[in-house]
Amino acid sequence: MIMNNIKHYFTNTNHGNLAYHVNDIKENVDKNRKNLAIKLSYKNEDLVYMNQVHGNNVEIVDENSPKLIEDADGIITACKNLPLMVMVADCIPILMYDEKKGVIAAVHAGRNCTFLKIAQITANKMIEKFDCKAKDIKVILGPSIQKCCYEVNEELENIVKTSFGKEFASNRYIDLQGINKKLLNDIGVEDIEISSICTKCSNKPYFSYRNDKTCGRFAGIIMQE
Repeated sequence: MIMNNIKHYFTNTNHGNLAYHVNDIKENVDKNRKNLAIKLSYKNEDLVYMNQVHGNNVEIVDENSPKLIEDADGIITACKNLPLMVMVADCIPILMYDEKKGVIAAVHAGRNCTFLKIAQITANKMIEKFDCKAKDIKVILGPSIQKCCYEVNEELENIVKTSFGKEFASNRYIDLQGINKKLLNDIGVEDIEISSICTKCSNKPYFSYRNDKTCGRFAGIIMQE
């Protein structure tokens, strides 16, 4: 999908596993990444991705940054032709962009990252470092495990109710999408699109860690031309 000069895309299992850290052969991942770069018209060697650690560290990157950003769950750039990638299998792949300022971001929002407010931190960093306006930041939450399937223990349910609100937890099922939307709304980001696809139960072609602990990873990718 192209929005002015911003391109974003969510892969699925048909594109193969895109992560090196799972049980797969490096050559397979190399091939899948090269094929994806051709499909989306960017140079594979330009792709910036993360060693995601379920934290809330967000790094600003440019063409001189390493292609693998260590210990991060969010990356932001104002550079053109620099594709950013987040890899997931049930966690929420979040893509953000401000067309007016020419700033894009890719964010990994699993449970821990969400509890640590990574989406809010990323948007605030776009505002503080690049003078973006909250009303101009657009956000897409890609396919991920939804509240229909995200069952947790009672302790985690209570954390959600106490920290974010009782409306985000019910009968030990939690709504990560709703929490991320609330956190963004709290700082004035309103333009938020949320995929209704549940990676666990939709039977759509997406990797799901809860369905298969040895699964690969699909990706959200964003770039500006």
